[in-house]
Amino acid sequence: MMDLPNGKKTELGLYLTAVEAYEFIKKAGSNFLFIDVRTQAEIAFVGVPTVIDANVPYEVITDWNQWDEKEKIFKMTVNDHFVNAVESRLMEKNLDKQSPIIFMCRSGFRSASAVNLLAKSGYKNVYHLIDGFEGDKALNGPKQGQRVVDGWKNSDLPWTDQLEKAKMYL
Repeated sequence: MMDLPNGKKTELGLYLTAVEAYEFIKKAGSNFLFIDVRTQAEIAFVGVPTVIDANVPYEVITDWNQWDEKEKIFKMTVNDHFVNAVESRLMEKNLDKQSPIIFMCRSGFRSASAVNLLAKSGYKNVYHLIDGFEGDKALNGPKQGQRVVDGWKNSDLPWTDQLEKAKMYL
C-alpha cells in the first residue's frame, strides 16, 4: 500500500483503490455494502458508480449561509444520522456489523473520517476507497490542480449520472 496522507489513514487500516474495490465488488456477490458518502449535490452533478448500494452523506450542509473560508466551500457538519442510516442499509441487504462495508467520497478524505466514525461504533470490517470517485489532483503538468489522478471515474469504472431514487439519501 502506498504511503497515505494522514487525512486518508483510518483506525482500521483497510484500504482499497477504486480498481481494487471494483474487483472486490465483482467477486463478493451481494455480501457487502458499498456506500457513497458524498453529498446529494455532488452525486447529482458529478455522477455515481453504477454498483453502489446507497448514498449516505457523511457530512451535510445544514445552513447555506455558513461559509468555510479556509476550504472555500459551504460549511459542512457531520451527519447526525450517518451511523443509523448505514445500519438501515445493512439491514436492507440482510447484512450485519461484521459484513464488509466500502466507503467512497470524492477524493478519499471524508470516507476515511466515515470509516473512523463506524470504527468508534464497533465496526471492524470497513474499507476506505482511498482515491474516491474523482481521484486526486495532478501535482504538475497541463492538468495541474485538476482531479485527474486515479479515482473511480478516471479509472474508467462503470458510473452514471442517472440516479436511482431507492439508493439516494432522502
